Order: sequence, then C-alpha cells, then structure tokens
Amino acid sequence: MSDTPSKLELLHFARRVVVQQATAALAQIDGWIAQEERREAERRRGEEMRPAAPEWLIQYGLNKSNIDAVHAGDCWAARKSGRCRPASRQQVLEALARHVKACEFCRPDTVLGVLE
Repeated sequence: MSDTPSKLELLHFARRVVVQQATAALAQIDGWIAQEERREAERRRGEEMRPAAPEWLIQYGLNKSNIDAVHAGDCWAARKSGRCRPASRQQVLEALARHVKACEFCRPDTVLGVLE
C-alpha cells in the first residue's frame, strides 16, 4: 500500500479546505453586516432623538446683547453666522417691531406678514 493519497482522497481534502475557507469568509462578511446594521440603527436613533429645528432665529451681535437680525429657522445665512439662538414667533415679531433687520435671504418679515 502506498503512502500517497488517492485522487478521491485529494478531492475530498480539497472540498474540506474550500468549505472551511468559505465558512470563514461568510463569518467575516456576517460580522461586517452586523456591524453596519448596528451603525445604521445608531444613526437612526440619533436622528430620532435630535430636537426639531427652531422655527425662528435671532442673530446677536458680537457683544451678545445687541440683536443684529432675525431669520427663519432654516436660513443658511443664520447657520453661517454662528451667532443665532432659537426664538419664538412673538420674540421675532417684537424684534421686527423694534426695527431689527430682517434677513435679506430668508425674509422672515415677509413670512410673518410684517410690512414696513
């Protein structure tokens, strides 16, 4: 009897190796899928927990006591300034009544129906 394996034994060995490698590869891919599903669930939870954007914004001056302008909550110019705080509709109306400048891009005075 020979110590060299038969062709059939080699084929069975090759099959076991392929099954083992495929099983390891699938386990790795399943891990990646699970990790991505956790990230996606975390992202969705973060979006759900994020507070709603304010409807109105007041932009303060550099000394934080002067009001420079009023904006709608989704105004890009307000986000760019970085000096805005959420405000109620009433606060914005009062500021406009005191002749605080309305943003020229989002026009909160027009949205609120305040005519000069």
